[in-house]
Amino acid sequence: MQINLLNKNNRDSFCALFKDYYEELGCDEDIDHLLDEYVLADCDAGLLRIAVAIDGAACGFVIYQIDSIENEWCLKEGMGTVRELYVSPARRGGGVGTKLMEFAEGQLKEGGAKGLYILPAEGTQAFFISRGYEESDEFCEDMDCNFFYKGI
Repeated sequence: MQINLLNKNNRDSFCALFKDYYEELGCDEDIDHLLDEYVLADCDAGLLRIAVAIDGAACGFVIYQIDSIENEWCLKEGMGTVRELYVSPARRGGGVGTKLMEFAEGQLKEGGAKGLYILPAEGTQAFFISRGYEESDEFCEDMDCNFFYKGI
């Protein structure tokens, strides 16, 4: 399996995975608009990074950033965060998510993040705890969950 930063060769595969992800979440948003105007635009502007897992075909992605006041999503300035992590249903439980997290965490550390945090979706907390994150008492109203932290 390879983990590659988003590029012209894997961009269409990422977009297809992102659409699957949002459909699985049951979001009513215009996914093409969200991708073009926010996700890809922020990536192209250097405000966030995207990596795609390829194992024969694209099978997952991770979206991550170091929080900065230049970014609309800045909850913990200077901290690294994984904003989105998705693995195709057929590939779950096989280590793809772990490999994507290891890649993102390494990139965030190399980029100078002061520490790491995540805001896990319901039902994903055990995965992040297994990756060394610890749940805090700090609550994020926007995401309706507690912050989880990990040192670098």
